[in-house]
Amino acid sequence: MAIIFDFNGTMFDDAKYHDFAWKKISTELRGYPLSEDELKQHIHGKTNEKIISYLIDTDFETNKIISLKKEQLYRELVKKEEAGELVDGLREFLDYLKEQNIPITIASASIKENIDFFYSFFNLETWFKKEDIVFDDGTHKNKITMFKKAADHMGVNIKDCIVFEDSISGIKYAKEAGCTQIIGIHKTLSISDAVLTIRDFKDQRIYTLIKEENTI
Repeated sequence: MAIIFDFNGTMFDDAKYHDFAWKKISTELRGYPLSEDELKQHIHGKTNEKIISYLIDTDFETNKIISLKKEQLYRELVKKEEAGELVDGLREFLDYLKEQNIPITIASASIKENIDFFYSFFNLETWFKKEDIVFDDGTHKNKITMFKKAADHMGVNIKDCIVFEDSISGIKYAKEAGCTQIIGIHKTLSISDAVLTIRDFKDQRIYTLIKEENTI
């Protein structure tokens, strides 16, 4: 058994920072911000390349420049508000997984610059091997391949992984990747593909699930 965490919205509740940054980028590119429906359908859980392609028809290099600009804006917002807290109960849960020697990693649609920032800002080296983290390096069409690669990095089959995800698309991709144990966070509370839905990591049911899976 192993565990794969999404990061944004799952480990760190940062939706408002991403939404603000994308709305600003949208206004610069299209002359108007993204609507709430667009955020749900075309932004949340999607890679930057896919999002920018939705906003504007452009070449690869310009797409990358826009992506870097958006993420720089995002990081500035996080640092400005000193939003340095992971989701409630997560640090304790990660400590528990470490004590149990359960392999864990992250599969995130974030770009490398953000992963580097998160790794340092949240002291993720306490629990995660940086080389095992999967991020948006431009080679992934969606998170299906990200989840599979994350499992490969830990030396396990994706079918033997538990995935923590907060977005509708992320849960869908985890299922399509072959994962059968998906735990939904926050706004995914009503998603049927999740075997369990929690508001934060203080929920004792996740410990029960881990204990059950770890004895199989």
